[in-house]
Amino acid sequence: MANQTKQDFRQQVKSKIIVADGAMGTMLYSRGIYINQCFEFLNILRPHMVKQIHREYLMAGAELLETNTFGANEVKLAGFGLQDRVFDINFQGARLAKEVAGASAYVAGSIGPLGKPLAPVGIISTEDAIGYFKRQVEALIEGGVDIFILETFSDILEIKIAIKAVRSLTDKPIIAQMTLMEDKKTIYGITPEVIAKQLSEEAIDVMGLNCSVGPAIMLECIELMRPHTSLPLSAQPNAGLPRNVDGRLIYLTTPEYMAEYARRFIQSGVSIVGACCGSTPEHTKAIKNLVKSIQPVQAFDKSVSSIEVESSAEIRAPEVKPSQVEESALARKLKEGKFVVSVEIDPPLGADPSKALASATTLREHNVDAINIADSPRASARMSPLALALLINNQIGIEIILHYCCRDRNILGMQSDLLGAHALGIRNLLLITGDPPKLGNYPFATAVFDVDSIGLVRIATNLNEGKDLIGNPLGKSTNFFIGVGANPGAIDLDTEIRRFEDKVKNGAQFCLTQPVFDIRLFENFLKRIEEFKIPILAGILPLYSYRNAEFLHNEVPGMQIPEPIRERMRRTDSPEAARSEGVRIAQESLKEIKPMVQGAYFMPPFGKVELALQVLEILN
Repeated sequence: MANQTKQDFRQQVKSKIIVADGAMGTMLYSRGIYINQCFEFLNILRPHMVKQIHREYLMAGAELLETNTFGANEVKLAGFGLQDRVFDINFQGARLAKEVAGASAYVAGSIGPLGKPLAPVGIISTEDAIGYFKRQVEALIEGGVDIFILETFSDILEIKIAIKAVRSLTDKPIIAQMTLMEDKKTIYGITPEVIAKQLSEEAIDVMGLNCSVGPAIMLECIELMRPHTSLPLSAQPNAGLPRNVDGRLIYLTTPEYMAEYARRFIQSGVSIVGACCGSTPEHTKAIKNLVKSIQPVQAFDKSVSSIEVESSAEIRAPEVKPSQVEESALARKLKEGKFVVSVEIDPPLGADPSKALASATTLREHNVDAINIADSPRASARMSPLALALLINNQIGIEIILHYCCRDRNILGMQSDLLGAHALGIRNLLLITGDPPKLGNYPFATAVFDVDSIGLVRIATNLNEGKDLIGNPLGKSTNFFIGVGANPGAIDLDTEIRRFEDKVKNGAQFCLTQPVFDIRLFENFLKRIEEFKIPILAGILPLYSYRNAEFLHNEVPGMQIPEPIRERMRRTDSPEAARSEGVRIAQESLKEIKPMVQGAYFMPPFGKVELALQVLEILN
């Protein structure tokens, strides 16, 4: 690439595909820089490391390098006591990228949100926000950036303020990128269509999306934006959702999968393709090779479909008193050897429970044994699962399995909640660690995690024994039926088995698994846990579409969908055919695993409980 000017970029982005780099934080993390450190301050402390990462992305084919300055504003830096180093960190970040890029790539000054909500939700005024952004912009200009990339904004007002700050100081090109959640909205409820319309009115050169979600959901959002703007679009998705393996975050989306979606992004009208969290130079290289194979730019292909879219001694569960077991109908059925069926319902995002209550009514009418109420899955803010459980219990009259996670409460709050739930009639629990807030729609929220799911099982077991966590007597004991989760397809199955053993030793009485698609993996899992004598309810998730299958396999931790199953979904020729095929696959799995387990746990896609009921028809 010849020496670039701002005019060159504006011309290039309209005539060719530009490949952006990938994650800086992921690469620093992989080099031993832990997440509680200030990544941006490494521009000063470890400039050679930052330059080497820029160099690796350049060698992989990136034509746009982002400065390591995403969080280098006064508000975020204040958390590290570095608020007085704004200029130094941003200037050095720009210089490091420029030294690597030379004449071969554009350098984009990366600016992210301030990290705290603006007034009236927060206390940061518009004037203060403009000042914070301007001080970052001034340093990046001085460092020599070619363009600006405003990225990972959730608040459309905040990104407009950032645009105003840049425009008050320079006419350099601006790429403005928002971030959306799995429901295809920002955390403030703004849709892709509204984003496209509103950002089209701003003095920017490119608009787009980055972070939060993987390629599949982002593609659908891009397809929703395209009709509402004439500006070039950009797309930089995460490499799926991260999985914690031995204390490290691992992203599962392969470079090949990312490249395939780069092709789909380009067909949908995207001019800048790259990647975000979890990506590496290998992902960039795969995208670059794809782009080289399809230049010149292809026209928008309207045929691209949307996503329909996640010791040698025998070990036994602690003995449960008969009176305790009998007070839970679910426990009693399992003790009697009945094959039980549970179906999951997510609490609503708002205050209206009517849809969930209607689903619960349908399930009761079809003699489902229990309903699982999820606890803010994927760290998304939803109605209290206990509140919905009480509504269903009181109005519909069907047994509840209440999900309860460690993320949001300390050990005092956990014991308080569990005692209250017992007093309100809840007997069945599914105790889980919970997804970290960084994965959800409030990434700035604080997680607690005083204990993980094993510790939470111990707390519930102590309550069943009439004592608190440290052994103080509480009087009358609870009689919870304690459930836990397990992932038969875990990457590190040895660790999964060890944790399962610890859960059983601490009081787990039944288990619900992640969705089962690979029978071979499931059989191996059951063989590994056969000494742990607790009932297993196997997870069943009817696939909804080929893209849904792709998404689950490539972007959701713990999901492994065999290639033959994905191929069956790929061969379907309509949405209706895809849903029917997904039900047939689930029926085949249910029929094959039924003799191995004590029940089935259904996770209907998109809350469509009718799909679970269709699968259950084979049991009649």
